[in-house]
Amino acid sequence: MSPLLQVSSLCKAFPGVKALADVSLSLNPGEVLAVIGENGAGKSTLMKILAGVQRPDTGQIVLDGRAVAIDSVQKALSLGIVLIHQELNLCDNLDIAGNIFLGREPRRLGFIDRGTIYRDAEAVLARVGLDLSPRAIVSSLTIGRQQMVEIAKALSVNARILIMDEPTSSLSAHETEQLFRVVKDLRSRGISILYISHRLGEVKELADRVVVLRDGRNAGELARDEISHDRMVRMMVGRDIGQFYERASHAPGEVLLEVDALRTPAHPRHEISFSLRAGEIVGLAGLVGAGRTELLQALFGIAPAVGGRIRVQSRPVAIRSPRDAVRRGLALVPEDRKQQGLLLEMAVRENLSLPRVRRDAIAGFLNRAAEQGIAADMIGRLSIKTPSDRQIVGYLSGGNQQKAVIGKWLAMSPRVLLLDEPTRGIDVGAKQEIYRLMERLAGQGVGILFVSSEMEEVMGMSDRTLVMHEGRLTGELRRDQLSEEAILRLAITSAVAL
Repeated sequence: MSPLLQVSSLCKAFPGVKALADVSLSLNPGEVLAVIGENGAGKSTLMKILAGVQRPDTGQIVLDGRAVAIDSVQKALSLGIVLIHQELNLCDNLDIAGNIFLGREPRRLGFIDRGTIYRDAEAVLARVGLDLSPRAIVSSLTIGRQQMVEIAKALSVNARILIMDEPTSSLSAHETEQLFRVVKDLRSRGISILYISHRLGEVKELADRVVVLRDGRNAGELARDEISHDRMVRMMVGRDIGQFYERASHAPGEVLLEVDALRTPAHPRHEISFSLRAGEIVGLAGLVGAGRTELLQALFGIAPAVGGRIRVQSRPVAIRSPRDAVRRGLALVPEDRKQQGLLLEMAVRENLSLPRVRRDAIAGFLNRAAEQGIAADMIGRLSIKTPSDRQIVGYLSGGNQQKAVIGKWLAMSPRVLLLDEPTRGIDVGAKQEIYRLMERLAGQGVGILFVSSEMEEVMGMSDRTLVMHEGRLTGELRRDQLSEEAILRLAITSAVAL
């Protein structure tokens, strides 16, 4: 079989960063090719070049045996190459049909032919198994259904190559299964798919081949019968990870945080009570909508509790704002680092020192020396990979951005660290670094309360696990009681006596 697409020796550099260095790959008709690698390996840059978002510095792209110059998104679309971004590009105030044909509306006598738009949209929705009216407003759809609309939009331009960047990062288990069915159906119809994901289980299920990138270069390739979790991890990080969750046994210290009959604005009728000790890592497990994020936001004063009591180191406290929480020694690393954790247009140095600006100011002026010292300390302690502390934080990989979010709070020396999905969207190597950091902080007496949707992560890192269901705490499990079955049983049941 002749390759549909061939990429040869692509190179791309940004200020201070060599994103791609002589990267090559091939894609066959009707093939699902997974491209994997750690954050910063060059995956997204490669896909943006193929989709016409960025141009390579050097190298060649061959389609159907002919060299092509993909110098714009329009050119890529004309060649049948469509990129579905991780952050969906839909106009949520328009209906489905309007989104699918946005900018390409068929016309009749100079006016938009809405009859044709709705008829054609209905046909393309059927191809992805989406039983919806093309007149439905996009804002009314779940994220999973919006993802399907993006795929339908791609098929409406007769896509031959579909690029999917972390397509399941915001999907439920049911929506993920539906996406898998669509991917397999598209493959059977001869459409080629470039699939990027940090979820290696997905890669193993879907991929016909795997191409691995590391530090902007080809690190290897795996055929279908060679794909395994261990081999993918080994090629991605260039080493054997061994024991992924390295936990040391140490006796918990004083009670740092006590929550008594707390009621959150999201679930005001349900009372939550628990405690957290120094040196303890406590996991918060539950299904989507269980109220875990809302609990952390109440503890940090983002959405203050509507009832109940909070004690920090045995002292009653009123936490009505994040400033109150920080004063009491609490810190929150939010789930969405880009929207809530970082100022992406600012430098690494400025982000790391931001919470301490007021504390370190001299006569009301910014203390540049303190700012630089904090940045140097955190970059070193957390091994943040950046050309310098002046690098714009938005240019860092996801794993290094996450370390920057954690670092800015560690500079405040918190006693209680609240982590909401601390490893979401980062690669396996960066995940292990975060786990080691959590263990190190616990060893130093910090109390950690973390939310995670990854069952393996909860079981691997927790000294205890609190399980929530629809705003209630439904149970508590010691480390020796943890299992997927035990967690799921509590995650789907009503409250039981603790």
